[in-house]
Amino acid sequence: MAAAPLAIAKDATVVTMDKDMKMRTLRDGTNGWTCMPDLPTSPGTDPMCVDKNGMEWAGALMSHKDPPKGKMGIGYMLMGGSDASNTDPFATTPPAGGKWVDTGPHMMVLNIGDAFAGYPTTPANTKVPYVMFPGTPYAHLMIPVK
Repeated sequence: MAAAPLAIAKDATVVTMDKDMKMRTLRDGTNGWTCMPDLPTSPGTDPMCVDKNGMEWAGALMSHKDPPKGKMGIGYMLMGGSDASNTDPFATTPPAGGKWVDTGPHMMVLNIGDAFAGYPTTPANTKVPYVMFPGTPYAHLMIPVK
């Protein structure tokens, strides 16, 4: 629940994922948001809360299917996150000699298509918004927050 503001997290559904990426509901919610405590495949602490459209986007990503067309979503990761790649949504480890992409607290606009074309596409300066997974169906805008 630490991934989102309390006003969202307190009434959100809470799910957990095992190492095989199978979800199990820990608590049913009432506000259309879903919070996940941590991604077990990454080295960092990276809880996430997403709205209904964001959950559809996340489900598509986990099942390697295209996200639903025209359904942007919102997500929070106020504890930050760790990803194996900023460009490959299916990477499970960084490339040889590479490092995990660690991001600080942020919000996300999910399923953006090319709506943010021209924005930076690397997290080199995590003080400004940038597009993660650019050029893929899973492109999303990362918005740093403090």
